[in-house]
Amino acid sequence: MINNFLPIFREWVPEWLIKLILYSLLLPSIVLFFLPLANINAAAGYYGSEPADIQFAVALFYAGYAGFYSLERRFFFYFALKEYFILLVFLNILTAYLCYATNVLSVFLPVRFIQGMLFASTVNLSLSVMFTRLKTEQAREISFSVFFGTLLCALPFNNFVTAEMIDSFNFNIVYKGALFSYLPGLFMLLISMNSARLNLKFPLYHMDWQSFILYTLILILIGYCMIYGQEYYWLSDKRIKLSVISLGLLFVLYYLRQKHMKRPYIDLSIVKYRNFIISILLLFIMYICRFALIATNNYFSGVLKFDPFHVSYINLFNFWGIVTGVIISCVLILQRKKVRYLWLAGFGILLIFHIWMFYLFDIYANEFNYFVPLFLQGLGVGIIMVPTIVYAISSVPLRFGISASAIGLTVRYLGFCVSIGIMNYCELFEKSRHFNAFQDKIATNVPVVLQTLDIYQASLLKKGLMAAHPEKAADKLLVNSINAQDHLRYAMDYYEIISYLLIATILFIGIIPYLRKTRIYLKSKFLSPA
Repeated sequence: MINNFLPIFREWVPEWLIKLILYSLLLPSIVLFFLPLANINAAAGYYGSEPADIQFAVALFYAGYAGFYSLERRFFFYFALKEYFILLVFLNILTAYLCYATNVLSVFLPVRFIQGMLFASTVNLSLSVMFTRLKTEQAREISFSVFFGTLLCALPFNNFVTAEMIDSFNFNIVYKGALFSYLPGLFMLLISMNSARLNLKFPLYHMDWQSFILYTLILILIGYCMIYGQEYYWLSDKRIKLSVISLGLLFVLYYLRQKHMKRPYIDLSIVKYRNFIISILLLFIMYICRFALIATNNYFSGVLKFDPFHVSYINLFNFWGIVTGVIISCVLILQRKKVRYLWLAGFGILLIFHIWMFYLFDIYANEFNYFVPLFLQGLGVGIIMVPTIVYAISSVPLRFGISASAIGLTVRYLGFCVSIGIMNYCELFEKSRHFNAFQDKIATNVPVVLQTLDIYQASLLKKGLMAAHPEKAADKLLVNSINAQDHLRYAMDYYEIISYLLIATILFIGIIPYLRKTRIYLKSKFLSPA
């Protein structure tokens, strides 16, 4: 299949420059992935929406990525590499410009979905070119670690890079920066690549658009239900009820279609491999734990009142934890260490982080207290991520490699959606329950409450504020204090739930005896993992 007569890159291009070009095309798209979460309140204010809409914008990007991954292979086999790269870069620039030029949510959301599809194409193409140039299994595993480590670092990296920009300008300035970040890679691409093909040309007919549409709709509806479900009180709302019914019908239709197709969109027979199922289950749990960082950042900004810049530099410790964890896991994979030990270490570190944070939550705190826990969160995620994905792909025969990558990508998407769903449940349901409990206690003339109001009034009068009606301002300060306690309790409830999940996961890994027998390496140099 590989065309060896014409090199992909020109002869004068060194190997280090080739890798630089490929990563310069990947990095802007990775930054776009979680960009709306860099400052969710600023994004919601700019688009005149609520935070749930911004979460759904990220879910749409993820759904486009996961849904289009399998269909994109046909385009990969049709286009010559250089023209395909150029097409993708121009389309990415166009979508970034549309996000920059509009503040209408109904335009922004579809564009985010298209960006997810383009991201799937960019990832497949860049990694395929990179993998064909790697001669050893060790080089491929290192490339895996670099790519997935970069993907994990996207959230803390975005927070750090965009904090000052968003604070000084409108939110859409970040898309303007993303737009121009594609230009260096495009310029290097034009002068360094030949018009060559990695594979023989495969015509664009008999494309399974129907399965793509069904599969993508299922993913979008899952994201919609998980993000908006608690806000709309689940099945008591017509929108959620209709979404759940539609989801069930689409899933049955998709399953029946795949079962009777000669070449299914995703080969569902892969689920008969026990080790693969275990690996994607652990990947799902890890992704739920990964996004605890969102709840932590909400606590920093909502309770401790840290400004976005302070939150961003605190997250740098999480960034360096991820880098350290990925390096450690890569070294241990190359040494062929048992994957079970990596999982026990990674999930154990995540459990320590969640328990530690549970006891660190307070309405008054010093940011120095959170440096080590955030580093540990990144360390745990970094240790787990790459070994789990390599283990999943190596647990199935080579012919199922693409389906394994597609299912692994879908499971990561589901982990993101479920983590948001649990977070929204704790924030909306548990937070209101705690507020009502606090309200019942302060409704009566409790001496502590009266004493607190007197302290607030004295403080306001001392500062010369609201001298005419200090009692009204004191009441408002009391309500703000209750809201801070509610937010605190919501974060503690969320971390408690995740801690129980991690304890069950560690026990699960420790009990299963056959995990130590599976090989953990990549079998194909042409595998393009998601």
